[in-house]
Amino acid sequence: MPTVFRIRGHRFFFFSNEGDEPPHIHVETAEKYAKFWLSPVTLAQAAGYNAKELTRLRVMVQERRDFFREKWDEYFQD
Repeated sequence: MPTVFRIRGHRFFFFSNEGDEPPHIHVETAEKYAKFWLSPVTLAQAAGYNAKELTRLRVMVQERRDFFREKWDEYFQD
């Protein structure tokens, strides 16, 4: 479960067995969880976050989308 980025208590990661899915990133903050597709950045699923938190997370993912996609490609295309 490679962690690719951490900020303000949020951990951004993907699971090592997900290479057959479209590129995405998981976010975990304490007991909260979300998954965002990267192209386009859209929420796939979430648990525990409120709407305001999800909006902030979506913006964070959007701002780092190219970085997350690069990490995804590096991991799954090697």
